[in-house]
Amino acid sequence: MRRLMVLGLVLGLGAPAAWAHLTTERISYQDGDATLEGYLARDAHLEHPVPGILVVHEWKGLGPYAERRADQLAQLGYVAFAVDMYGKGVRAASHEEAAKLSGAYRADRPRMRRRIRAGLEVLRQQSMVDGSRLAAIGYCFGGNTVLELARSGADVLGVVSFHGLIDSPTPEDAKQIVGRVLVLQGADDPYVSAEQVAAFRQEMEQAGVDYQLVQYPGAVHSFTVKEAGDDPSQGVAYNAEADRDSWELMKAFLHQIFQESDGLRAATDLGTATDFN
Repeated sequence: MRRLMVLGLVLGLGAPAAWAHLTTERISYQDGDATLEGYLARDAHLEHPVPGILVVHEWKGLGPYAERRADQLAQLGYVAFAVDMYGKGVRAASHEEAAKLSGAYRADRPRMRRRIRAGLEVLRQQSMVDGSRLAAIGYCFGGNTVLELARSGADVLGVVSFHGLIDSPTPEDAKQIVGRVLVLQGADDPYVSAEQVAAFRQEMEQAGVDYQLVQYPGAVHSFTVKEAGDDPSQGVAYNAEADRDSWELMKAFLHQIFQESDGLRAATDLGTATDFN
């Protein structure tokens, strides 16, 4: 994984683009009878379509944290759409409420997949988004969600899970994954057992998925969230080093999958075969 991080730095992905002038808006959309409201961020001066990135929030619902991550992605030159998994105005005020809201989707994976796909279509329809170059990232509950998006066979080039739940009631669905998978975990996360990590690895390998799993020693759940505090004994805590490193790995991962898609498209246009190994 260190090789991937070095690649990102060499390619100049170490800092947000200084020229970015953000424009943001809230977009209402539907999933069946449910009205949802997401947050779109992009550079106001884009002149041609660019890759689009879905951002999926933590278990309390769409809020400032996921929106800040969308802004950061827009500063890198992408169009980012922070989705709303729960419904317009539906947000958890406590951990108990969050557990109930997120649990309803974890217990109904088809519903989770349908809801995240609704957000994917909103992103795809944006005029400044290249609909052939899409990816998704998610945090905690959102990490679980982007993995389910991939398992559903969605045409995304890659997904990145940050301290997400990685279990699957239908591991055979991994055979439907068409893009790459990057999972970034705290090695001491009490919510993801060693057995679940082993099962995830087996799931990916049996399905032939191009995946990478990184575990940060000493990091627990929510290691990218400053509001999680600084006491790992609580099971959730911020870890500055893991936060920085995981973000750099994500940037290199995104750059790589989009660069390779450009190369493949160019090769197809020329009628030639290209080996990216």
